[in-house]
Amino acid sequence: MAPIILLIVLSFLFTPTSTQIQSNDEGFISVTISEKGLDFAKDVLIDKAISSIIPLQLPDIEKFVKIPLVGKVYMLLSNITIFHVDIASSYVNTGETGIVLVASGATANLSMNWLYSYRTWLVPIAITDDGDASVQVEGMEVGVTASLKNQEGNLKLSVLECGCHVKYISIKVNGGASWLYQGVVDAFEKKIATAVENAISKKIREGIIKLDSSLQSIPKQVPVYSIAVLNVTFVDNPVMSNTSIEFEINGLVTAKDAFVVSNYNHKGWKGSSSCSSPAKMIQISLQETFFNSISLVYFDEDYMHWIFDNVTDQSILNTAGWRYIVPQLYEKYPNDDMNLNISVSSPPIIKVAKDDINAFVNLDVTIDVIDSDEVIPAACISLEISTSGSAEILRNNLAGSVRLKDFSMYLKWSEIGDLQMHLLQPVMSTILKTVFLPYVNLHLRKGFPLPILHGFTLQDAEIVYTDSTVIVYSDLASTKQYLYAAM
Repeated sequence: MAPIILLIVLSFLFTPTSTQIQSNDEGFISVTISEKGLDFAKDVLIDKAISSIIPLQLPDIEKFVKIPLVGKVYMLLSNITIFHVDIASSYVNTGETGIVLVASGATANLSMNWLYSYRTWLVPIAITDDGDASVQVEGMEVGVTASLKNQEGNLKLSVLECGCHVKYISIKVNGGASWLYQGVVDAFEKKIATAVENAISKKIREGIIKLDSSLQSIPKQVPVYSIAVLNVTFVDNPVMSNTSIEFEINGLVTAKDAFVVSNYNHKGWKGSSSCSSPAKMIQISLQETFFNSISLVYFDEDYMHWIFDNVTDQSILNTAGWRYIVPQLYEKYPNDDMNLNISVSSPPIIKVAKDDINAFVNLDVTIDVIDSDEVIPAACISLEISTSGSAEILRNNLAGSVRLKDFSMYLKWSEIGDLQMHLLQPVMSTILKTVFLPYVNLHLRKGFPLPILHGFTLQDAEIVYTDSTVIVYSDLASTKQYLYAAM
């Protein structure tokens, strides 16, 4: 039953990479597993736990017993194997004492070989007999309490209490002398029960030790495409209520090979986000600082600079299309092709409002003329644009799109004299709507990975915007492959 803790511990982890990063005291992503999520984890992983311990070999049992008319008899049970376990009911609770898992009303089926040997004064030669037997274990209860704490950015999982109790055993003997049946029951019922209890308790403890070792070795970065990594260092201890577990992780995106040293002078939130939504298994809260860290990395790594030489309206990319807007451009470079060299001049600022996601972007649009295969910068126009965005879930990624709200502009420099900015306003609007924003949306559609356990996918996800936070509520569905600790 030990692996049931696995989802509770790992349901918010991304794919690990091989590089380590530093931890700090801020948390900008919060993940909450609800009571519904814990029940889902329990149901899925109990099946996996059972399959991991079956078949379970128990130690041999031997004993000398006195049987009327026979005398002292040596009995041996060997090859004792649990080959089937069925759980009638189970529950998981969380609280200040830790994570408590109880499975009750469980049954188990065992097979074994038996042997007896004895001597009597009438028959000096040892008399032996053997055969096999089947054992039905009923009313079995299994319980484990584990603590989950932050240890230098990792999660430390340890057993506080663990136990297994068998209520009733029935044994059916095959082969040999049937008159020994009751003697076997009387002699070995308690020993078999104790062996089952000890074996399962030991397996639980071993499983949690292995799981804890796996947790300690998990790297603290998640790749965000080819240029960045997400810091998934844990911040503070998990917060456990009667119905949920909440985790905070650092949640800042940095350049791929950089060590994380936060430049933000405020702390991440403490406690759960409060907003109403239909009951879901998991809640992922993303502060706007997370989005701004992505923006900063992409800007610093020069991924916000594009040259467009092929657009939907090709007339924009020839001086003839500008002859009535910027006549001096056409006069100096008649019918020459053009490029639009667009650069973001400062990191975009993302603001999450109650019903919207807003982004404020400063752009430099440089008009390049291609004259005799020479690229000649003709003028540069700076724009301050504001966009409105929305988010959506694509598989396990948070994707999105933006649309233009407003923009202002001014002439930054010109090699072709003064420009009439009011005439350029419609052209710049067209460039933003048909060139720049479609390109941005194409990349936003790829999305950013959310902290979901491998082997599971989001299902029926909903997105809620609050002041400074995007919250994803979702159920989970299992896929074929589980990230599952070997027990």
